[in-house]
Formats: sequence, structure tokens, C-alpha cells
Amino acid sequence: MAAQVSPGPGLQVGPTSEFSLFFHVRTGRGPALRAALKALQASPGYRPGDYDLPIAVIHEARFVLFDDDTRLLFATSFDGPWESYMVDFASKPLKLFAEIFQHLEGYTGLPDLESVRKFILSAQVTASAYARNYGRTVKEIRKAERVNRAFQQVLDGPAAAEALQAPALAPLLAEAAD
Repeated sequence: MAAQVSPGPGLQVGPTSEFSLFFHVRTGRGPALRAALKALQASPGYRPGDYDLPIAVIHEARFVLFDDDTRLLFATSFDGPWESYMVDFASKPLKLFAEIFQHLEGYTGLPDLESVRKFILSAQVTASAYARNYGRTVKEIRKAERVNRAFQQVLDGPAAAEALQAPALAPLLAEAAD
């Protein structure tokens, strides 16, 4: 599936949009910004392996300091329309993000959705190209993982051998053998 211009900023492939922000770091704030990013990474939902980001439609998010800590890239991909993502983002406790954003030029606080939108859009750049390796939403992926865990439990059960002889299960078993 080819990337398409989304109804909001960024490109869209299937149900998922990319979003790239390039900020200028306030002079001398690189070390403090690194510390704020480290604090975010240590927070519940953002720790490696947590897989439970507070904004449930995000596939991944990354911050990259570059140009000798004078620039910051924030890149993510998310399911659904941009406006829904912004509303979801603005409805979460923004304290951790305020701790990051305070080190960026143009940040004056995020008192309401319009302020969040304006600040974000001031740094947004649409990707020149965007591709994905799968066409599913976060919700669909999480459901597939739950179904797989349940299926593995069935396979491990003592009565599984007899039940798995049913011809209707042959396609499922063939896929599971992969």
C-alpha cells in the first residue's frame, strides 16, 4: 500500500500516519533536555518492555537529539486521524512532556488543545517517504497477541491432541507451525 497524504499533517499508510517534529533546543539546554528525556524513558508506559504507552494508538515514539544537542527530532506513527491523536495527547497528563518542551524554542506552556496544536504544528515536517511492514492498528496487533497466547495455552493443554484432530483446525495448525 502506497503512502498517501493524510487529512492532517504527515503521510498515511493504511490506518496509520507518520508524524515528524523538528525543534530547536534553547541555548545551553541540551544537558537538561537529555535528563528530561531520560526521566520520560524511565516512566511507566515509556520504559523499554512496558508496551503500554499512555496514548494507546501510538505504534512507537522516539526522540533524537542532534547537531550537538541544538535540535530535537520527535518521530512517531499512530492510528487514526491526526485530530484524534492530538485530542488524546492533550487529554493526558502533560507534565512529562512539559518537562521536555520547556527546553525547546517556542514553548510557552500547553494550557489547552489549541496551544498544544499550535506548538506541535510549528515544528511539524511531513516525511518525504513513509513505509510500514504491517497493515494493522495497535488495537488489532494487541488482539492478535492475546489470541496467540490463548491458542498457545490450548495447544499446551492435556486434551489438545484429541481436539486438534478436527479437520476444521487444519489451516490454523498449518499457520501455527510456521
